Amino acid sequence: MTTATAPVPDASPIVLEKVEVRSWKVPIALSVFALGAVVLFIFFARSGHTEFRFSQSEDFFRIPDVTVASAPVGIVLAIVTVVMALLSWAAVARGIRVPMWFTALFAVVFMVGFLAWAAQGDRPLPVTSLLLGAVTLSVPLVFGALGGVIGERAGVVNVAIEGQLLGGAFCSALVASATGSMTLGLVAAAIAGVLVAFILAAFAIKYLVDQVIVGVVINVLVTGLTNFGYSKVLAADPEHLNKRMTLPDLPIPGLSEIPVIGPVFFDHSIIVYIAYVAVAAVWYGLFHTKWGLRVRAVGEHPKAADTVGINVNGTRFWNVSLAGAIAGLGGAFFTLGSVGLFTKEMTAGQGYIALAAVIFGRWDPIRATLAALLFGFATNLQNTLGIIGSPVPSEFLLMLPYLVTIFAVAGLVGKSRAPAADGTPYVK
Repeated sequence: MTTATAPVPDASPIVLEKVEVRSWKVPIALSVFALGAVVLFIFFARSGHTEFRFSQSEDFFRIPDVTVASAPVGIVLAIVTVVMALLSWAAVARGIRVPMWFTALFAVVFMVGFLAWAAQGDRPLPVTSLLLGAVTLSVPLVFGALGGVIGERAGVVNVAIEGQLLGGAFCSALVASATGSMTLGLVAAAIAGVLVAFILAAFAIKYLVDQVIVGVVINVLVTGLTNFGYSKVLAADPEHLNKRMTLPDLPIPGLSEIPVIGPVFFDHSIIVYIAYVAVAAVWYGLFHTKWGLRVRAVGEHPKAADTVGINVNGTRFWNVSLAGAIAGLGGAFFTLGSVGLFTKEMTAGQGYIALAAVIFGRWDPIRATLAALLFGFATNLQNTLGIIGSPVPSEFLLMLPYLVTIFAVAGLVGKSRAPAADGTPYVK
C-alpha cells in the first residue's frame, strides 16, 4: 500500500528585485540649453565688450566695474555648458541623480554667458539693479508659493492662488485709500485671501468638488468681481477709494550700504521683510512643530491621521484658510508695495507661476522660494535688457518668464512626488 504525500512547497526566500527608475529630464533640458549656448555664443558670437556694473553711489565702498570680451567669454562658457550637459548624461546613465547644485551651477554659467552676449554695447549692465528687481518682483510669487505649499501639504491643490492675490490687491487698495492706513490695507489683503480660500475649502473639502476645477472657477470669479468693483467703485472716486499709496522703504542701517547685497536684500519696504519672516516661519513650522506634523500627516495619509484622533477635514480647512491669508498678503504687494493703486487684472497670471514654483520647489518652502526668485529674475531680465538696448527681440523678452517657467517645471524638476493625498478628498 502506497501513501501519497503532498508536495513540499519551495521554502527558498523571496528576493525582491530592485527596479531602477531613471529620469532623463535634467540631461535633456541641460542639453537643450547647451545647444542654445553653442548657437548663440559661438555661431552668432558678437564682437566687442560687455561691462558689468556692481556698485551704486550710496554704497559703503565701491566694487570696480568688470569689462569682458563678449566673444571669447561666450565661447568658453558655451564649451563649459556642453561639458556639464555630458556629465549629467553620464551621471544618469550610471544611476546617479543629478544634484540640484549642479543644475544651479549650470544655470549660472549659462546666464553669465547670455548676459555677456546680450548686453554687449556701450551701456553697462547694472547687476545690482538686475538682482534688486528680481527680488522685488519675486515677492508676490513667494507669498503665493508659500500658500500653495501649505495647502498642498495639507492635501488641497490650491489653484486659486491667482484669485487670492488679486483679491488681496483689490481690498488692500480699497481699504488703505478709504482709511488712510496702509496697515489696515495689509490686514484687509490677508482677510480677502482668507475669504477666497474659504470658497475653495468649502467646495473642495465639504462638497468634494474637483479641486482643480473649483480653483479655476474661483480665479475667473474673482477676476470678474474685481473688474466690476474697479469700474463701478474705484474708478468712480479714485481720490478717496483708489489713491496712490506705497509703503516706504526701510533700509537696515549698515547692511543696506554693503555693495550688491545691501540694496538687493536690506533696502525694502516692510512687506518684503514680512516675506523673509514668512519663509523661515513656514519652513520651521512644517518640519519642526506639532502643527507641521499634523499638516503633513493629513496630506500624506489622512486615514492614518484620522485613526490617531486628528480631525482631517478640519485641519485641511484651517490650513487652506491660512494659505489664503498668506497669498492675500502677497496681493497687497501689487498695490501698496509696488504700483500704489489697483488696476484691472494687475496680477497678470502670477498666481499660476507661483503654483509652478510650488511644483518646481517640490513642495518645500525654501526650494519654492528659490524657484520664485528664478521666475522674478527672468521677469526683470526682460526689463533690464530692454532698457540697455539689447538686440534680443522684444517678443522673446516678453515670453522669457513663461519659457523659464515651462523649462523649469517640465525639464529641471526631474522625478518628484507630491503629497500622497494631494487633491484627494477625505470621506470619514
